[in-house]
Amino acid sequence: MRKEEKTIIVEIFGTSPKVRIISFLLDFPFNDFTKEEMVRNLGMSKTTFYNNFGILEKYKIVLSSRKIGRATLYKINLEHPLVKRIKEMEREISIGLIKEKQLVMPT
Repeated sequence: MRKEEKTIIVEIFGTSPKVRIISFLLDFPFNDFTKEEMVRNLGMSKTTFYNNFGILEKYKIVLSSRKIGRATLYKINLEHPLVKRIKEMEREISIGLIKEKQLVMPT
């Protein structure tokens, strides 16, 4: 589904697994996902995902949001200072790109 998509975050910071996980969750800030759903959507191996997801949990960049049966769902922590800054940077870059396109468009 998302394997070939490149977000601004991925273009700037690269395709490391942590960046891809954060970027995916930022694309859906009000949704929550099981780890299996994230692995599938990211097109990442389970080993790679689990080796990187734990660090994002440790620093509370990603939080568990609820449980459905035995499955735990996770979402991005929109209150985390790093997440806030990434969102600000993404917004600033997007605004800059829009302004740049407006300047080069013929009137």
